[in-house]
Amino acid sequence: MKSISINSTAELGALAQQLLTFANGNKFFVFEGEMAAGKTTFIKAFCEVLGVNDIVSSPTFSIVNEYEAENGLVYHFDFYRLKNLQEAYDIGYEEYFYSDTICLVEWPTKVEELLPEEYIKVEITITGENSRTFSFTKIG
Repeated sequence: MKSISINSTAELGALAQQLLTFANGNKFFVFEGEMAAGKTTFIKAFCEVLGVNDIVSSPTFSIVNEYEAENGLVYHFDFYRLKNLQEAYDIGYEEYFYSDTICLVEWPTKVEELLPEEYIKVEITITGENSRTFSFTKIG
């Protein structure tokens, strides 16, 4: 596990690079934190590091967004509005989760039983108006 505290969104790019290094090739990431902790904001910075030129936004209503990156596709999920697991089955989650493509999942607790055995968990804790602590953990 690795924990890093930041005091400004200006530090997110460097933090995203550290996450990519920490992942060491793992392509599945879950992002946990309370509402407004900065999950989507950090995912935007992470996508920049991955070479995504598309506009990165929360897929709250569409559940999944697809972005083109330098080395392939990136799938960004937001399961906040998911009413039940059937909705995850309906979007064909398996095709995404097991595609060997980078997957970024917000609100993973809504689909916890569907997550792969190995992934990187990113926990974001609000520590002040502009400060956050990020914890990276390898699961599995």
